[in-house]
Amino acid sequence: MSANSIKSMTGFARTEGALGPARWHWEVRSVNGRGLDLRLRLPPGLDLLEPKLREAAQRRLVRGSINATLTLQRETTAATIRLNEAVLADVIRAADRVRELAGGERPRVEALMSIRGVLEVAEPDEGASDEQVNAMLASFNEALEKLIAARASEGARLGAIFVEQLERIEALVASVSASPARTTEAIQKRLAEQVRRLTEASSTLDPERLHQEAILIATRADIEEEIKRLTAHVAAARELMAAQEPVGRKLDFLAQEFNREANTLCSKANDPKITRNGLALKAVIDQMREQVQNIE
Repeated sequence: MSANSIKSMTGFARTEGALGPARWHWEVRSVNGRGLDLRLRLPPGLDLLEPKLREAAQRRLVRGSINATLTLQRETTAATIRLNEAVLADVIRAADRVRELAGGERPRVEALMSIRGVLEVAEPDEGASDEQVNAMLASFNEALEKLIAARASEGARLGAIFVEQLERIEALVASVSASPARTTEAIQKRLAEQVRRLTEASSTLDPERLHQEAILIATRADIEEEIKRLTAHVAAARELMAAQEPVGRKLDFLAQEFNREANTLCSKANDPKITRNGLALKAVIDQMREQVQNIE
């Protein structure tokens, strides 16, 4: 059995990029989640990136709560002043006409420059060009690939732990199955002892009826079906581990089934050793359920 296909939902990636006066870096973090939840933090003016980012994430990821942050820095450029010659020409013509009609001196240069619209202040462009946007998207795709690699690495570690837990479960189930307390002789001896104690306690009890009741109780306490189902669950888990598609949801459901069978086995156990193995089984299954929560 191979655990190479198991991927975790936990990971981190960082990428950097630059184009022209713009410098940026992506930080992408992933933790476990029921579905795929992508949360983006983008600088102002880059909202048009969001649909493309979501599409890129949905192509590569199935489950996980993803937080992606884009930090953008631009080289500062000073504002520039531009002379609006058309407006200035209109102002001068108007001033000359006023002077013709009312007399007076030609307006000073300082006065002309103070008129609104003659001088324009051009602020540096805070937006991003199409080329820069595409480069930022490429950096995000690179971050996603790094994140997937990190999740695969963590998944390999989880897979190895999961394999060990399955082997421990299998060993405990085998120990319960081979318990001497489950042999026909042991069951008959236990039933005979129970009937003897009850008949000694009260002479009015019908031994034959007690014998029938004891057999019924023993039948209800039989754990053969639980052993078979636990064995089948181990086989199913191994098949899922070898699958190539994400199996976290299926493993989560299977872990619940493991737990259900272990609880039933413990409730039916009528031998101290079987009870101890059943409790140990529950402990391993609980640990396995915690690991499964992080599998994609």
